Amino acid sequence: MTTQNVSTPEVTSDDKLWGMLSYLLNPIVPIIALLMDDKKARPFIKYHSVQALAYAVVLFVLSFILSIITLGFGGIIIGIGAFILWILWSVKAYQGEWINIPVITDFCKKQGWI
Repeated sequence: MTTQNVSTPEVTSDDKLWGMLSYLLNPIVPIIALLMDDKKARPFIKYHSVQALAYAVVLFVLSFILSIITLGFGGIIIGIGAFILWILWSVKAYQGEWINIPVITDFCKKQGWI
């Protein structure tokens, strides 16, 4: 996980707050942000909302599969790791950083979502 410095017109405190909440209150806040036209038009908010939502989908699928295979223990371990990453990414988003989640960011960019 690395951060990238992308120059944007401006990243406001509102953008940072929505970016942080996209990770902390996933998947509700990202869905709301992507449905609101004024939030969806902001590149920083859209970037973090799409990534957070894609990460939640991947995490759900992986934890479901591992929970079946390991009788629940794999899902617990993934849940703890995901919680730590969500906290870390939300802090970085609130600091105005553009987070690069290795596979997910590239996939979202190739799909044209961000």
